[in-house]
Amino acid sequence: MSGAFRISNAGRLTPAKTARFTFDGKAFTGVEGDTLASALLANGVHLVGRSFKYHRPRGFLSAGAEEPNALVEIARDGARKTPNVRATVQELYDGLVAKSQNRWPSLSFDVGAVNNLASPMFSAGFYYKTFMWPKSAWKNFYEPNIRSAAGLGVAPDQPDPDHYASRFAHCDVLVLGGGAAGLAAALAAAETGARVIVADEQAEFGGALRFESGARIEGQAGWAWAQGAVARLKAMDNVRVLSRTTAFGYYAQNFVGLVERAGDHLANPGHDLPRERLWQMRAKRVVLATGAIERHMVFADNDRPGVMLASAARTYLNHYGVAVGRNVGVYTANDSAYAAAIDLKKAGVNVAAIVDLRDNPSGALIDQARAAGIEIHDGRAVVRVGGKLRVSSMTVQPKNGGGERAIAIDALLMSAGWTPSVHLFSQSRGKVAFNEDKRFVPGTYAQDCVSVGACNGTDGLAASVDEGYAAGVKAAKEAGGKAAKAAKPKVEVGETWSRGMLGSAPGAGPDTTVKAFVDFQNDVTAKDIRQAVREGMRSIEHVKRFTTNGMATDQGKTSNMHGLAIAADMLGKPIPEVGLTTFRAPYTPVTFGAIVNHARGPLFDPTRRTPMHGWAEKHGAVFEDVGQWKRAWYFPRAGEDMHAAVDRECVTVRKTAGLFDASTLGKIEVVGPDAAKFMELLYTNPWEKLEPGRCRYGIMLREDGFIYDDGVVGRLAPDRFHVTTTTGGAARVMNMMEDYLQTEFPHLNVWLTSISEQWAVIAVQGPKSRDIIAPLVEGIDMSDEALPHMSVREGKICGVPTRLFRMSFTGDRGFEVNVPADYGQAVWEALWAEGQKHGASAYGTEAMHVLRAEKGYIIVGQDTDGTVTPNDAGLDWAVGKKKADFVGIRGMMRPDLVAKGRKQLVGLKTKDPKVVLEEGAQIVDNPNQPVPMKMLGHVTSSYWSQNCGRSIALALVAGGRDRMGETLYVPMPDRVIEVEVTGMVFFDEKGERLNG
Repeated sequence: MSGAFRISNAGRLTPAKTARFTFDGKAFTGVEGDTLASALLANGVHLVGRSFKYHRPRGFLSAGAEEPNALVEIARDGARKTPNVRATVQELYDGLVAKSQNRWPSLSFDVGAVNNLASPMFSAGFYYKTFMWPKSAWKNFYEPNIRSAAGLGVAPDQPDPDHYASRFAHCDVLVLGGGAAGLAAALAAAETGARVIVADEQAEFGGALRFESGARIEGQAGWAWAQGAVARLKAMDNVRVLSRTTAFGYYAQNFVGLVERAGDHLANPGHDLPRERLWQMRAKRVVLATGAIERHMVFADNDRPGVMLASAARTYLNHYGVAVGRNVGVYTANDSAYAAAIDLKKAGVNVAAIVDLRDNPSGALIDQARAAGIEIHDGRAVVRVGGKLRVSSMTVQPKNGGGERAIAIDALLMSAGWTPSVHLFSQSRGKVAFNEDKRFVPGTYAQDCVSVGACNGTDGLAASVDEGYAAGVKAAKEAGGKAAKAAKPKVEVGETWSRGMLGSAPGAGPDTTVKAFVDFQNDVTAKDIRQAVREGMRSIEHVKRFTTNGMATDQGKTSNMHGLAIAADMLGKPIPEVGLTTFRAPYTPVTFGAIVNHARGPLFDPTRRTPMHGWAEKHGAVFEDVGQWKRAWYFPRAGEDMHAAVDRECVTVRKTAGLFDASTLGKIEVVGPDAAKFMELLYTNPWEKLEPGRCRYGIMLREDGFIYDDGVVGRLAPDRFHVTTTTGGAARVMNMMEDYLQTEFPHLNVWLTSISEQWAVIAVQGPKSRDIIAPLVEGIDMSDEALPHMSVREGKICGVPTRLFRMSFTGDRGFEVNVPADYGQAVWEALWAEGQKHGASAYGTEAMHVLRAEKGYIIVGQDTDGTVTPNDAGLDWAVGKKKADFVGIRGMMRPDLVAKGRKQLVGLKTKDPKVVLEEGAQIVDNPNQPVPMKMLGHVTSSYWSQNCGRSIALALVAGGRDRMGETLYVPMPDRVIEVEVTGMVFFDEKGERLNG
């Protein structure tokens, strides 16, 4: 046998299957199936960590996911290092290496324990009230030192070499929890033929049966029944069974996030097996069978190593075959702790005494304890324990005061009752209710789910199984399953499941001057809760934040009810009136690796490339990231820097022609008999009378009257529009259109289709643009009379279908050639070959920006900031004067949006034409005014224009159009730049080049 505290013939593990591991460099041996916690306890190790704030010695509180103390670092090699792993759920494997955290130089001697002596400085809310003066000391001394001391584990400093998997799944019934109630629900639903997924966070199903020794189902031991039920489920084609899988978040429309530990429990997971697998599930109905969490007792020094929950001691004994001590004391306020004492006594462990806070407790378990010769002290409380690095005694006193008695022990088991685990129910936006048993249980449901068993406040194995079975039948029926065929499990109730199992006594003893811990993870004491109330905290949410009770990874699992009870006592209110804090996802910590999953390195963010990307790459393009798109920024030739390349590209476009890849523009088809009516409502412009074959520039507003997006829209037919959007606005415009169509205008007969990826777009701009395109076009008359500016025609180019737009974003004659994406590069190469005959150039996004700015064309998102109206942007002409309604029309009429002095888009010319302004630079009318200066606006676009022979800029300036010709100033760190306010058009002011 491995370990001095391993009990022969106890537990469910195979003693011969050993596993070696180290903790803080010391070698130990455990048994396959152990957790790190059970293996350490088998070797007599209770001290495993130091507390967050006071660096107090800490041991195991629990045997499951609710563990707040035993957080360790698991390291496989230099790069595989995971901090803050709960030792109670980390499965043992041969070669496991674990280290304690938050201590220096060693676990047994930690200099940080000086914080415990200075604890009066660190009382509740200390960070809100101290270190605030002088201000410089906070930034230079307090903050950096506090931040360096914060946290428990140390984050890895090397890239994670593991890989992670992701799966999506749908099912009729999703059962969360593999205890007796959950298994009964899964079996009942599965037998109807419904698609069932059942998940449990443990390596083996069974739930609370893991710590049971006497429960009986159908004449078999409860644990054996559970394993048989799992085997039956695994044999069914319509069932997926997921062990080691934690449901960490319950989101809208029955969407549940789960993480499966796929390789963390293996010594050599190999390269093919992911470390973890993220499951994203959608279920027609969710059955919550998440059980209940035992509460600790609140008394002085209740955090000593060796002090733990009674259910944890039973689990370690009955499942792992480990005794948590040789001379054990019990402190309880309900029946279930008696079962732990009886099991330990039967296993040969001495039970020094049971201290029961209740007066004259009675029942079968109490009778059994007395018959076993266990000393019971009722109506008494444990007021403190002795020992430093391990509990050595408990001091007992009548709960109403009186003489004290010290009893020697080496472990203390405690139970203040059980709290239904309503975390996932709360995440689903369900509202809890406070029942007659003084427990918060699921009340009003917000989603299609049901709670069964202990998480529903149900006492007893028989009732839990019945409730689970009924819920499974109903869930399957509502999900479309056939009539249930599963035989209802017959339950013989063991004495350990008698009523009182989920008792609710808070168990708080004297705590006015001592450290009686409510929240072990955050070092919150009963005294802290009382102080928070004394200092004016009335809402439990405020108490939570002031004290940090129930925050971090604990999420109130073991601390919430005690915190509520103490606050309610201080406020003189019933617990329900104080309320319950919000449980947030994740239920237990989730690794960044599982969340990020495949989105690492080159896959961190999807990279979108246009059909012409390869050609641009071969021709030396320098790319920039625009959202997820890779766009050609400029095309440098030998010896050219960016500025020289952009100058050449801009001049070439004006003199001859240029080719530009505009495929990233958003494109949406609006189709249907009511397409024009829909466009009238979504855009500021009129569309009903736009003839097929013509285009119009359109502006889309938000409800508040501010510009949301813009683009050119072509009418292909009476019932079909080709809408273009900005590159960044493609998705949001589509979403906005769908939102209005489905919620505000459902009476309109319209269909919307995103075609952004369907069409590659090649902009050919410049005086020679028609000469380049014409030889390749079939079926389209290219003359100015047949194809005037702002027209669209359908035909062929290079033998493939095209939607040819006559439009310009440079102010020169221009065309935009839309072709199916698969033919984009081939058509580009054909146009490029024609363009070379005329001296054309490829140009990138930087030249595109300069060329459009020369003409005063704005870019939504650059020259607008979400607070710009059409009038502010000088686009009143694009708002239908006779239109009665469109999205944003009422917002535009608000007094502030028509008031004088609003910021308006104008042009700026620097007095020194060679000075190029910085985008975002602030503008003032008096550079000598005292700080803080009054800012008039800011520069939105600024470039050097080779075609203009000077710098140009656009800016948002208060009352801008009334300031034409004025001199304003742009203060910079090293100088003040004088600028003149001008119109927005710097090149070809009359617009003669559109047909030139």
